[in-house]
Amino acid sequence: MPDRAPQPVDRQLPTDEARELISLVRDIAQREIAPKAAEEEDAGRFPREVFTLLSRSGLLGLPYDSEYGGGDQPYEVYLQVLEELAAARLTVGLGVSVHTLASYALAAYGTKEQRTEHLPAMLGGGLLGAYCLSEASSGSDAASLRTKAVRDGDDWVITGTKAWITHGGVADFYTVMARTGEEGARGITAFLVPGDAEGLSGAAPEKKMGMKGSPTAQVHLDGVRVPDDRRIGEEGQGFAIALAALDSGRLGIAACAIGVAQAALDHAVAYATERRQFGKPIADFQGLRFMLADMATQIEAGRALYLAAARLRDAGRPFAKQAAMAKLHCTDTAMKVAVDAVQVLGGYGYTADFPVERYMREAKVLQIVEGTNQIQRMVIARHLAGPETR
Repeated sequence: MPDRAPQPVDRQLPTDEARELISLVRDIAQREIAPKAAEEEDAGRFPREVFTLLSRSGLLGLPYDSEYGGGDQPYEVYLQVLEELAAARLTVGLGVSVHTLASYALAAYGTKEQRTEHLPAMLGGGLLGAYCLSEASSGSDAASLRTKAVRDGDDWVITGTKAWITHGGVADFYTVMARTGEEGARGITAFLVPGDAEGLSGAAPEKKMGMKGSPTAQVHLDGVRVPDDRRIGEEGQGFAIALAALDSGRLGIAACAIGVAQAALDHAVAYATERRQFGKPIADFQGLRFMLADMATQIEAGRALYLAAARLRDAGRPFAKQAAMAKLHCTDTAMKVAVDAVQVLGGYGYTADFPVERYMREAKVLQIVEGTNQIQRMVIARHLAGPETR
């Protein structure tokens, strides 16, 4: 393994508080996350104790209101925290992003009473969330979901199966989109379902190429009964809530992708400066130097893109197009940089003795989750040219 330690990313942060926050995150990442990442990913172990630590450290509710246990941090700071966590272990960085996504519906659309009752535990009380939109037959076409919620007095009874759910089977709460009315987007409503609800269960986790420590599973809802005061927003508003959450969630995926890419570049640089061939470090060869330069440039471009989108969000301006661009560019960058890092290490890069093969396997999923990159191109094109003609 290379001995050269990577230099921390030189971040432009808006406040002293934000700089102290990043310092805290780096300390946790170096002490508690990175040293065990390879072993635990190989074993498929979910690090629940890390999320408990992050919650106690105030890192699971950073972009939300401190009145409800959040951290009052702008998105441009929160996303850089995600990047640092993902660079140490993607299971953790993406897990925090998904938890933030799962908390969004209640934080943005819940009533004052709902937020007061539920958010403090969700944001700082040790709970972990999951976001349930996708189903086996409705991935990119999410508006065609089949899970149903039927009114029964003051309750709703939810029946159906959600698919590809990060934290499925281990989450403490699930933000669930279910059909309460007509076909299509207008018939979907959002619900906050406790993880221990009777009739809710997680299937065996999927056997994945990467991110083996992060459980991804189907979630079965077999007549799960929830009171109407756990309905989020109005009946039929659920799809709009889901899309609004995904705009922000895509920025989280973009930041995680840059974290993985940065980790791959750091390792490639360290290896290239130490590995000697023909009497000198391989980093002296121009072909390899140019490869490293291109990797670094794409990472900086991706970081600038997701931060620009975050600043639009923080200013209350539309950012959906920029979020799609950031998700598209940053995840493609992560894949390209991870593949190139494997190439820099040559045969060693293809072995599990070095982490770059893990980064390559992990980067792939980021091009798929929370809207495939083909869907991102459709979103961007609609902003440019309007909806497709039918």
